[in-house]
Amino acid sequence: MPTESHSALRFVKPVGWAIVVSIVIVVTASGLARATLNLDAALIEKPHIAIYLLLPEEEITNVEVLKETEDQGEYLIDTKEGKKFVVMKRGETEWYVSLVERLHE
Repeated sequence: MPTESHSALRFVKPVGWAIVVSIVIVVTASGLARATLNLDAALIEKPHIAIYLLLPEEEITNVEVLKETEDQGEYLIDTKEGKKFVVMKRGETEWYVSLVERLHE
């Protein structure tokens, strides 16, 4: 016949694991939510950061802001192929690249 402490231990062990698993799920979900907010902010609020995300094939090493208004930004970027001029415009929900032009040195 099991003792009272033995049955209490059998109860506490699964409950403890359930709490640990719940904490891991909450921490993971909050981390993903924060990453989503950061990505959203980059695409909406900070277009010079969005250039890195929107033009990954360019292998950008530096972004210089030339002119920035509420609805448009002009940037000089350093890429694997040299300097390029980029114009970004604000769409309804996020920024998009409207022009990429290679500059001759």
